[in-house]
Amino acid sequence: MQHTAMLRTGYRLLSRPLRSSTNHTARLLYSTAPSPPPAGSKTVPATFQVFNRETKRLQKERAASNAVQSRQVDYVKDEVAFRVVDRLLDIKREFNEVVELGSGCGHIAKHVDTDMMKKLIMCDMSETMLNRDRDVEYEVPVERRIVDEENLPFPENSLECVVSSLSMHWINDLPGAMIQIQRSLKPDGVFIAGLFGGDTLFELRTSLQLAEQDREGGISPRVSPMADSRDLGSLLSRAGFTLTTVDVDEVTVNYPSAIELMEDLRAMGESNAVLNRYVRRQSFGED
Repeated sequence: MQHTAMLRTGYRLLSRPLRSSTNHTARLLYSTAPSPPPAGSKTVPATFQVFNRETKRLQKERAASNAVQSRQVDYVKDEVAFRVVDRLLDIKREFNEVVELGSGCGHIAKHVDTDMMKKLIMCDMSETMLNRDRDVEYEVPVERRIVDEENLPFPENSLECVVSSLSMHWINDLPGAMIQIQRSLKPDGVFIAGLFGGDTLFELRTSLQLAEQDREGGISPRVSPMADSRDLGSLLSRAGFTLTTVDVDEVTVNYPSAIELMEDLRAMGESNAVLNRYVRRQSFGED
């Protein structure tokens, strides 16, 4: 049996000047033909909690509740979804069903057709975001399911293909999630994903740290931590995938100031969800 895992990493979104810039690196993970499931318990061990998953769900619910504003900031997720689908085209086969984790409103659904798959199963933990564009007709039939990416409901060896676009960077136990995905895939199954990587929001992170250091004499996490491209290949290998490949892409988006950037992140449902993420107004120069 041939085992292959391909990783594509990187979308770097920049803005000028430094005080208002964004640096997003989206890590795209590609994997085909997972190796046999690792021996041991089927349960994923508890991990250190970095993100508040309930906060993230509520952020997505709030973002999707304003559908007009939410659609105005689809540009980044649509672009990354297109590139994930483009990599899926490299797999010369038609799938009966493809499962999308963290689908949101349907960014990948916009770019697939019946030559690629017969059905797309969209999974997201936010019901409002999942159903935001329910009235939109896609070329491929879709099924919507409320699913938390940290706890997958799929039986072992049951899926042909799993894709994800800009969702997995909010998972607390990324290695555990990859193990769950690997176990759910059939032999010669396919895993393709894209997520923001380590350099994401680098300029914003630096600006907030400098402001907080100046005004409060210390720094704390204001921007969510991201996976590093150098670690993702080893994570896939540990999960049971082999023949891994890692790619890096960059996309630049300019914002007039940090305020506009953070407003867009809020409208996307991409606000900081790190535990103990409180930010003082004084850090922004406000009394």
